[in-house]
Amino acid sequence: MAEMVSNKQVILKNYVSGFPKETDMYVTTSLIELKVPKGSSGVLLKNLYLSCDPYMRPRMTKDMEGSYIESFEPGLPINGNGVAKVLDSENPEFKKGDLVWGMTGWEEYSLITAPYLFKVPHADVPLSYYTGILGMPGMTAYAGFYEVCSPKQGECVFISAASGAVGQLVGQFAKLLGCYVVGSAGSKDKVDLLKNRLGFDEAFNYKEEPDLNAALIRCFPEGVDIYFENVGGKMLDAVLLNMKIGGRIAVCGMISQYNLDESDGVHNLMRLISKRVRMEGFLVSDYNHLYPKFLEMIIPHIKGGEIVYVEDTAEGLESAPAALVGLFSGRNLGKQVVAVASE
Repeated sequence: MAEMVSNKQVILKNYVSGFPKETDMYVTTSLIELKVPKGSSGVLLKNLYLSCDPYMRPRMTKDMEGSYIESFEPGLPINGNGVAKVLDSENPEFKKGDLVWGMTGWEEYSLITAPYLFKVPHADVPLSYYTGILGMPGMTAYAGFYEVCSPKQGECVFISAASGAVGQLVGQFAKLLGCYVVGSAGSKDKVDLLKNRLGFDEAFNYKEEPDLNAALIRCFPEGVDIYFENVGGKMLDAVLLNMKIGGRIAVCGMISQYNLDESDGVHNLMRLISKRVRMEGFLVSDYNHLYPKFLEMIIPHIKGGEIVYVEDTAEGLESAPAALVGLFSGRNLGKQVVAVASE
């Protein structure tokens, strides 16, 4: 008989309205058998790192109309991107001992019956990177910037939520291409990070700007070629007033809207017509086929120090609810990761 062990889990208590709270989740312990049922195609994972991502907030809401991903189910563990080690497998794609990244449960051990997992191709970089720069956020930045925005050398690029998991990479990709890059963030520490460590040409704290349009005119007197959209709402409205003719907007996320019962309206969409701006939403899953190409580009830059990645690590599964909730008040500095266990 296979070994039974205790399994700590983060459970969603109820569907959420407004800003999420730590008390919307709770940590409990169950038992799990360290064996995959014979004849299944499942894998048993020991979770090492879990990723806190803004898209998880809408999943705390029931019946998300038009969503690309299902809601969490109250009473069950939350799930999201993570890094794990395979303890047992009945799936021909994975074997015991493999390191993988992809969708897993917010728990110490996960039995995944329909794996959406990728093997870790480079173990000579921090494994936590596969929750960020080498995982979903990294591919999101790569696909959104290079594929959706079609950037050219010397263009003017603006990134909102620029110190987050995706934004910090988009800015560095743009600098590698020789673009002029400005980011917005929500604290002095984040602005300092963008300018002094990540190489942005300019940055501003949107909370200290009474007039976002004036702030953008100050930073982009000639206008914006590319806007990488992570925020929505008033920021999007202000950027629309400052786009150049033929500009491109990649809509990656709208974190300012996730906790609202009714979304803010956008008032300046007529500028898309007069400035011939292309505004396009995208899902990273549509670009998974480019992952090998992405790795070929990014790994040398990581090892050579041309690209840096800033993580904010919370220790232990018990810290996961606070870490996730903290995303929506801007508590994190860099990519929010939860370290669950060592390999």
